[in-house]
Amino acid sequence: MSKVALVTGGGVRLGRAIALGLARAGFDVLVHANKSTAAAAGVASEIERIGQRAEVLVADLADLGALDALVTAVRAKAPKLALLVNNAGIYEHVKFEDVARAQLGQMLAVNLMAPFFLTQGVLPCLRAAGDACVVNITDMAVDKPYGPAQHMSHYLTAKAGLAALTRAWATELAPSVRVNAVAPGPVAVSADTTPEDRERLWRTVPLGREGSPDDVARAVVFFATGAPYVTGQTLRVDGGLSAC
Repeated sequence: MSKVALVTGGGVRLGRAIALGLARAGFDVLVHANKSTAAAAGVASEIERIGQRAEVLVADLADLGALDALVTAVRAKAPKLALLVNNAGIYEHVKFEDVARAQLGQMLAVNLMAPFFLTQGVLPCLRAAGDACVVNITDMAVDKPYGPAQHMSHYLTAKAGLAALTRAWATELAPSVRVNAVAPGPVAVSADTTPEDRERLWRTVPLGREGSPDDVARAVVFFATGAPYVTGQTLRVDGGLSAC
């Protein structure tokens, strides 16, 4: 029987690559989505073509009632959950002085509180699986901001909290559950980034090029399948940018 993974935000961008990468590694996948339900259904179809089972679970992670319903569904469908990938997230660029309380609240709700309570809710399933794993998707910019014009202080506040939870959970949930994080750098640059800005960014990256969502997926698969003695660690997938 295949192991089961839950990937939040699994329909698009990084989540899509992670879900497909896990399927290729032999996992059945519960693909969570909020608004991107059609995309998530497409990912589920691709997973089934790979030869693994998949199902789409829909929930607005900012809604605690919907989050509780998601937990109930996961407990029913995967009483032994081998892997939880807390990938779903939102971000925006807003100058610090212009961040409204509601904007900070939304960032914390989706990027920090949802992973907290989802992990708490499915913890019995993770423990039942034996040697289960949680992988949190954080951000390289938590430790090395891209620059003064990134205007993402409220987003990075939430991601920094998730990075701290990675270390806290690693000690508290051991030995039955390992917890690590993947911190992407420039792996999926926004489509509205100008060619000039892209070129400027690549000149700062030691590897001199953009990464891809598949690079992040490979890091998640590594933690899930190839690192049984690793917990509490963050792997930066950033082309060496954080080393500069």
